Parts: sequence; C-alpha cells; structure tokens
Amino acid sequence: MKSTFAATNLTLEQQLGQKLMLDFRYYCEQDSENTPEQKCRNAVTELPADLAKVITKHNIGGVILFAENIDNIAQIVKLNNAMQQAAAKSSLGAPLFISIDQEGGRVARIPRDIATSFTGNMSIGASYAVHGTKFATQSAQVIADELKAIGVNVNYAPTVDVNMNPDNPVINVRSYGEDPTLVSILGGAQVAGFEGNGVITSLKHFPGHGDTNVDSHTGLPKVMHDKETIWEKDLPPFQTIIKKQNPGMIMTAHIQYPALDSSTFVSKDGKTMIKPATMSHKIISELLRDEMGYQGVVITDALDMAGISHFFEPIEAVVNTFAAGVDIALMPIEIRSPKDLVVLDKLISRLVSEVEKGNLQADEVAISAQRIINLKSKFKLTTELDESLAMQKAQLILGDDNHRKVEAELALAAITQVKNDQHTLPIKLTKNSKVHIIMPDTRKCLALQQAIAENTQQPLAFSCTSLQGFEPTATLKAINEADIIIAGNASPNQSAVEIGGMDDLADNPAFAIAKSAQGPALEKLLQQAQQADKKTVFVSLRAPYDIATFGQYADAILATYAYNIDVDNDVKVAGPAFTALAKVLVGKKPAQGTLPVTVSGINNN
Repeated sequence: MKSTFAATNLTLEQQLGQKLMLDFRYYCEQDSENTPEQKCRNAVTELPADLAKVITKHNIGGVILFAENIDNIAQIVKLNNAMQQAAAKSSLGAPLFISIDQEGGRVARIPRDIATSFTGNMSIGASYAVHGTKFATQSAQVIADELKAIGVNVNYAPTVDVNMNPDNPVINVRSYGEDPTLVSILGGAQVAGFEGNGVITSLKHFPGHGDTNVDSHTGLPKVMHDKETIWEKDLPPFQTIIKKQNPGMIMTAHIQYPALDSSTFVSKDGKTMIKPATMSHKIISELLRDEMGYQGVVITDALDMAGISHFFEPIEAVVNTFAAGVDIALMPIEIRSPKDLVVLDKLISRLVSEVEKGNLQADEVAISAQRIINLKSKFKLTTELDESLAMQKAQLILGDDNHRKVEAELALAAITQVKNDQHTLPIKLTKNSKVHIIMPDTRKCLALQQAIAENTQQPLAFSCTSLQGFEPTATLKAINEADIIIAGNASPNQSAVEIGGMDDLADNPAFAIAKSAQGPALEKLLQQAQQADKKTVFVSLRAPYDIATFGQYADAILATYAYNIDVDNDVKVAGPAFTALAKVLVGKKPAQGTLPVTVSGINNN
C-alpha cells in the first residue's frame, strides 16, 4: 500500500467506503423470505463472488470476523487473503482492516484448540500483585503474533471498562478489576503488547461500560454517575492510555450518560430518549477529541446490537454516528443475501446525499477518511501476501508450545485463595478417596476430574453433579458418601455459546434445571454437604462476586476467573484454568492471586 494517500485525493464515495466495517458472518447467494426459520446461516469460510465485488466496488475500509468464519488455519489465511485481493482491485487500492474480537477469556473467536486464548483480563488483574504487568504484556504479544499470522490486523481489545457493578452481565471478568489505576496500567501494557507486535488495538467501551446492569447487546444501558465520578472511575483508563500511547482505535459504547450529554432523540417508535454515547457529538467530538485529546480512529460498537437497533433504522443509525464524529461504523447493515447489497448501495447514496445537503460536513468526512488511511499506513498494512508461506508460518505460530506455556502460567498465577479453614487445602487424598464434583455442566466436571487425576498419584473415585440437570436422590447419596466435595459456579449465567453442551439434558430431560434455578439448587446442595459435615471447597469459576452467596457453606474458597475448555474429544477434556485449579487443590502449586474486585463480606472491611 502506498503511504502517500491524502483524503483530499479521494472521491466522496471512496471516503465513505473507508468508513464502513462490514461483517460477512453468513451469506446465502439466493434471497429468502428471511423469516426466523429461513434466516441465512451459511457461514462465510470462502469469499463469495458477491462479497468480493462489494469490497472492490465500494472501497470498503474493513471487515470483522466471527467464529463462524474460522474452520482451520489454512482456510482463514485463504479467506483473509481473498478479501485483501478484492480490496487491491478497488479504485483506491487501500488494504482492509481485518478485525476480530480476540480479547482472551470469555471472548475468543478463534477455536480454542487452534489458538492461544488465555484466561482473560480479570485473571491478569488477579496476577498483578505478584507479577505486575508481565501477563498483560505477554498475553497481548502472543495474541498479536497469532492474529498477524492469519492476516488479522485489528483486535477489539483491550477492554478497559472498570467493573464497579457486581451485577454487570456483559463486562465482569472482561475487566481487569474495579480500580481505575490498575485498569489503566494493565490496559496500557496490553496496548503496548499488541501494537508493538503489529496489531492495532481498539480500547473499549468509551466512556465506560463498567457500572451497568444491562447488556447493550440486548438493551440500552444508562449510567447515572455524576461528572466527578465519571472522571474518577470511568474515564481514567482511556485518558491515561491516550496520553501515553495514543492507541490506534477507540470503540464507543451504546450507553446513555446523562451527566455527559442529556440531549434527546426520537426513536423509530416515537419515544423521546437520551442519546447513547455512540451518537453523541458532545461525548465523541467534544469530550473524547477536544477535551481528552484523542485524534486516532473512533469506531462504533456493533450497530446491530439492541442498544442501537431497537431505536434506529440502520441507515439512520449510521448517519447519526457520523454526525457525532465517529470515524467507522461497525456492522452498519446486515449483509446476508443479494437484497442486502441493494441496501448497502442505498446507505452509501444516502451518506453522499447527507454530505451534499450539509447535514454531514464534507471536511469532517475527509479528515475522518484521512485518519483511517493514516492508521493503515502507520501499521504498514498491505494487500500483498504470499499465501502458501503465510499458511506454513501460521501453522507453526498458532497455539505453539511457548504460547501455551504463557497461557498456563497466567491461569496458575491468577488462582486466588479466599478462605482456607481447618487446613482444608491442599485437599487430603488417599487411595480410593471419593471426590464429588458439582459443576455448571458435565464437561466441566470431566475437565476438573481429569486434571485432578493427572496431578495425583492416588487412584480416586469420582462422581459428578451437573447443575444443568441431576437426580436429587442419587446426588444426595453421592454427597453423603464423598470424602471431599468440590463445587464450582459460573456467574453471571453462562451464555448459550459457553455451556458445555446439551449432553446433560439428553441424559434425562426430566431432571433438567432452568438457568434461573441453578443458583438456588447449588446453594441447597452446599447446605446438604454442610449438614453432612463434609469437607467442601467452593470454586468461583468466573466473576468472584458469587463468593458472597456460596462461600459461607464452604471450608475453603478459590477463584479462577475462567473455566474455558480448550481440548474436548473422546479421550480428553481440558482447559488451562482447570489444570491450574487442580494443581492448587492437590498442593502441587500455591495460589498466588488476589481478588481484583470487592466481594461483600470478604474484602470490603
């Protein structure tokens, strides 16, 4: 790519094309009625001719990849190269931003058995007291190496939201913790790790998603902080990292912040509502650009999220974000079949019209496009790739032994011992000790069972209760017969993509438990174990706030901040968090982590 592009040399259509980041998650070459039953679910793992033409015709600036786009290493290298070749044929010839959500922990789009996914930000926060920024830096360097190898050049990370709300359904362990200074330090270290290794970062979610109890995927959250709190809690990580590192991108949040902007809009169903940050000129242009001095690329969070799509028609949403000063609209319209390509044509025509009418300022659009071109030049993005060599290199880099070693070290460094009454830990195991494991699903039972078996010389007798479904009488019998009980909980509730599988329900649908009833069921089982005077270890598998509810019934408490399974086949079920947990349980390794958030009744004195 030439580095001499200037936005003044670009046509208006070229400028606008650069400002769009499309998703090609699914595509069907035939239009359907698009009813829920007929919705297109053909995953794009090879580039259809229709979509190649769209990239070329409209000078599209970037694409976002999802898990559905990735089958294996050779395939994703080929797909990314095909998209860059389509960009090379455009009139502008600028390379694409190829972007992905590969934060690590809860959010990892590349299959975990292929790429190194890590245990996530809160585990990094838990490791900080002993290890400083080591794991923030190393995990970012590893993820960047692996992304770059497959042709991805933008990562929507790090998440620098300060998690102040125990009921936050969407951030929780995606945050390093509740201390803005800690979040600033670790977020800054990850920006350096990513961008120093050639992958553009996107700090998110500005001005902060840490004190919400609504997921902006499903609704429109509102943060009622006053300005003083916003500057003390929400903004410091963004402010610090902007000053020290000027990250490539910052992503907006679909969140209302009345103290920052109380101006209103009328939604598509006629309601008067406060503008979300994504569409606020005061928040994007006046606060982020003018007051905080950020002159890099601002990108929206996905515009198909309910925080936007429930209230705006798609084209109106894009117009509003650009008017607010945002550079790139992420997933502006749904592209699933040929009729959607007509909508894309309409979107670009409408944007041209808005500029011609003066509703969008031509000079601002030109400056915005220049920011995008400058960022591509700064990171030396290119459309030229030796596909065969790239495939060979990627096969060697993704998930290599050194990367997995760092992943395992972080998982272990994060394990936090919150309580250990009567020397319950390490657990005392003798020949044929009966270990009863209670987990959110059977795959996690198996992962912990296999990890414990691998880390002890004793033959043990294991039994399992899955919180997705169990038979109460048999479970009570197993609890009464056990020598040690290890109970794990993951809260907030697991999403559909994170559950271990439907095998629990298939075993006996009559004993299936609704998600909302799983917490009370676990509490009852822990009470039964306590009444039977059984040694019990409670393990918080995700956000450690659940310790306040369940920890009282246990002799010992550990927090892992993750429960991801990387290997799941007929022989083995395993993940780094379970391996680390087993090593601490049996006394092979000490627990060195510290809680990075306040848990009621534990560390709030």
